[in-house]
Amino acid sequence: MSLFDITPPGFEKDDKRPLAERMRPDRLEDFVGQQHILGPGKPLRVQIEKDQLQSLILWGPPGVGKTTLARLISRITKCDFVPFSAVLSGIKDIKTVMADAERARRLGRRTVLFVDEIHRFNKAQQDAFLPYVERGDVILIGATTENPSFEVVSALLSRAKVYALHALSVEEIVTLEERALHVLALSAPKDLLEQIAIYSNGDARTAYNVLELAAAVAREGVLDRDAVESAIERKIQLYDKSGEEHFNLISALHKSVRSSDADAALYWLARMLEAGEDRMYIARRLMRMAIEDIGLADPRALEQAVAAQQAVHFLGVPEGDQALAQLAIYLSVAPKSDAAYRALNAAMETASTKMAEPVPMQLRNAPTKLMKEWGYSSGYQHAHQFEDAMNTMECLPESLRGTVFYQPTNRGMEQRIGERLEEIRKKRSEA
Repeated sequence: MSLFDITPPGFEKDDKRPLAERMRPDRLEDFVGQQHILGPGKPLRVQIEKDQLQSLILWGPPGVGKTTLARLISRITKCDFVPFSAVLSGIKDIKTVMADAERARRLGRRTVLFVDEIHRFNKAQQDAFLPYVERGDVILIGATTENPSFEVVSALLSRAKVYALHALSVEEIVTLEERALHVLALSAPKDLLEQIAIYSNGDARTAYNVLELAAAVAREGVLDRDAVESAIERKIQLYDKSGEEHFNLISALHKSVRSSDADAALYWLARMLEAGEDRMYIARRLMRMAIEDIGLADPRALEQAVAAQQAVHFLGVPEGDQALAQLAIYLSVAPKSDAAYRALNAAMETASTKMAEPVPMQLRNAPTKLMKEWGYSSGYQHAHQFEDAMNTMECLPESLRGTVFYQPTNRGMEQRIGERLEEIRKKRSEA
């Protein structure tokens, strides 16, 4: 039986609710994603199956199933489910809900209180939950897109288990899309579903919204590229994150930066951003360019790359994209040198092909009297004892003395580094 022959449990094709709401599963087995906590034998799944729930915080990006999971937990454990919005409710509402939950407990019924966007509650509002959680009047399930360590009061955190939920993968979102197509009575090519999944950036709700909008203009029961583009009001870049085009584009970006062509670098970067490429992947590759192609010609390039990565991680999409653009421009116009890159390769080659020489005695520590008697540390020259902090002590093994791995260029900061290095090497050779 194919996936398209399966009607998601509990939903009808003519249901008028939003698609994302209709697609909430009734069974834990139908929940897609988060296998690190819900897979067989994983902690949260064991708690649910054994009905040994405690209050918990679900932390993760939008559209990964926090609300759906809370509803499933309530259904499976046969608890009353009370949704609560941190945006719309205050302390008075909390007390009213808690009074109802306390009465239900006395009647033998348990209540799951689901607090969406719990980070939006202030300290006093969060503290208001504490006595009810401690008494067991409610099982509190909080959902947040912000780090609970910073946004949830410590007293509440100590009484709840925090579970981190991950953004859904392309494959997981495609699975959800295929189920939704059956509800919408549509068909669609898998590569188009993959493009919607890439566009959704790990958010299932976004994927459902695109499908629902596109379904309104789909012809003859077939979802095509035109329908999807009209729904998202932009062109879809046919792009496979693990396919050839993925590697072609990152190669084009890398070679444009290396060639100091800022305009081309911006174009290839824009192509990748438009196609929904993982921003952290782009940041990693740009950081590699800062190390491999610029190096010590501009040591600040790596600092800029690290700062851009942090900005992208902190700001997310689309605000963080500007940090990637700024970095691509900086790396493009920076002086280029792969001298440090080549130096490490040469040193690695020597280390792997030559005999492993013992560490010279002058470089060894001598923590014991006996080691000193054996000659450990004998001849060591402490650099700070010299006026220019430069000594003539040999630090390479005897067989490698005079070997040069690092040969700096005359570009940017590396020219000054090279001049200093030449001075040091000359002094050593004359000693």
